[in-house]
Amino acid sequence: MEFNFKGQTAIVVGGTRGIGRAVSSALLKAGAKVLATYQNNQEEAQKFETSNATHSDRLFIYKFDVTHYDQVEAFYKKVENEHGTPQIVVVSSGIRSDSIVGMMKTEDWNNVIDTNLTGTFNLCKLSVQCMMREKYGRIIILTSPIGKIGFAGQANYAASKAGQVALVKSLSKEVASRKITVNCVSPGFIDTDFISDLTEEQKEAYKNQIPLKRFGSVEDVATPVLFLASKESSYITGSVLEVTGGL
Repeated sequence: MEFNFKGQTAIVVGGTRGIGRAVSSALLKAGAKVLATYQNNQEEAQKFETSNATHSDRLFIYKFDVTHYDQVEAFYKKVENEHGTPQIVVVSSGIRSDSIVGMMKTEDWNNVIDTNLTGTFNLCKLSVQCMMREKYGRIIILTSPIGKIGFAGQANYAASKAGQVALVKSLSKEVASRKITVNCVSPGFIDTDFISDLTEEQKEAYKNQIPLKRFGSVEDVATPVLFLASKESSYITGSVLEVTGGL
């Protein structure tokens, strides 16, 4: 399927690493102006910018912390002043801090919920405020099947991801009349730095639970994201598209 996003502006939060990077690259290839954001890893952000020098007229890198509402608000004001209203927002930022509930630090619970769930709320709130004026928009949240099936040692992560789905289902009903769609893409085990801390034994055990018997690639996720970001997906909202290899 060929995508054409010429004339559209896309924000990709967490768009310089992993799945977000692949989404940013795919949108650039399809002609969009891409505003890719990051929080901490400036080195990777610079590498991504350098590797896309041929798209320098359509790629812009921004840094902010999604957990701080004032930073998110300042970013959106800057976007509207410099680029106009975005048509597409993809939220690919997220963290893990694993521990069983009985041993989990309150700090680890709060950090994961703040980044993955409260950060998503902050971004969605500012996104719809922009998009409602134009009566068009595509919001795609990267969630996880862990929010549905749960994993031992990931209660905070699972809770944040389940919360993202609930937020999307509610928000999709609130903004449908303004022709804004809100959906989730739910990747399973994708071969990125996000799972690099797993041992080889853990990786093999997880692969055995996947009918396709492999971890996905970032490109496996980017293509469904682009479909939901396209005008062709206009009758899909409040949905969760699983990209899991059958997990």
